[in-house]
Amino acid sequence: GVEVGPQPQGVVRADILDKMRKIVKHGLDFVQLFNEGREFPPCTIEVFKIMEKVDYPRNKNDEVIAIIHPKLQDQDWQPLDNGDPLFLTLDGEVIAYKGDCTVYPTFINEAAYYEKKQAFVKTVKIKLTAKHIRSSVL
Repeated sequence: GVEVGPQPQGVVRADILDKMRKIVKHGLDFVQLFNEGREFPPCTIEVFKIMEKVDYPRNKNDEVIAIIHPKLQDQDWQPLDNGDPLFLTLDGEVIAYKGDCTVYPTFINEAAYYEKKQAFVKTVKIKLTAKHIRSSVL
């Protein structure tokens, strides 16, 4: 499956649809070249590994007491360092990120995740290395 976004629920955006078509075409091109016997060299790629789903701050009655800080809003995949603002309480108090490493939040303030108690997902950047590959069927 391929999920490309962000886009609001029930909305079809031309730019997002174009991105989805491009990634599917690249995948199909790879399969065709692999099936034709093309050898692919070793490679390394940076990816984001999900570490934790982060909920909104809540009170003892399980009610949300803070919103995403304006400096974090729309900053998906951007570095978040210790001390950077995460949430803003309804009283104007800033709740900062407390962590021992840089993380890369994503799915920030997505409406589809409110009911799942998810303000954003914390990811870290890692590198994956693949050996060369070639189809053995020719």
